[in-house]
Amino acid sequence: MATVTLQGKPQHTVGELPKMGSAAPDFTLTKTDLSDVTLSDFLGKRILLSIFPSVDTGTCATAMRRFNEQCNDMSNVTVLCISADLPFAQKRFCAAENLTNVIPVSTFRHPDFGKSYGVMLSDGPLAGLMSRAVVILDEKGKVIYTQLVPEISAEPDYEGALGALG
Repeated sequence: MATVTLQGKPQHTVGELPKMGSAAPDFTLTKTDLSDVTLSDFLGKRILLSIFPSVDTGTCATAMRRFNEQCNDMSNVTVLCISADLPFAQKRFCAAENLTNVIPVSTFRHPDFGKSYGVMLSDGPLAGLMSRAVVILDEKGKVIYTQLVPEISAEPDYEGALGALG
């Protein structure tokens, strides 16, 4: 279990982020067209997992915009924006913001993602949603970068994540 804060108040996750150098836990997530994807669908490129509570918050929306912009010219990177939002809300947001360089995916049918990646919040007002985190995988699915953002309402370390992408 890890501890983060929400507006300064301690919140706990169900576990810990995957360890650096370990094989990433497999996952199944749902795209905006309601099809399911798995980790193996993205192997062969580096994978940036931008994990957050909901696209309907300012910080989460900002993170999606920033990763969309900053990964625009990285042809060997896939950015998955992962939340429990319904795929319809994710699709609407990306269309309204013209975000085409990120892939929004939902845990709504597959909540095990939050457990296996150690990011599901276990208490507090956001219990059941995910904490803010970034996990980067190499082309073979090995964990090469992690950040559990200490304050849920804060933005991730973009420079650190982008540096890990190479």
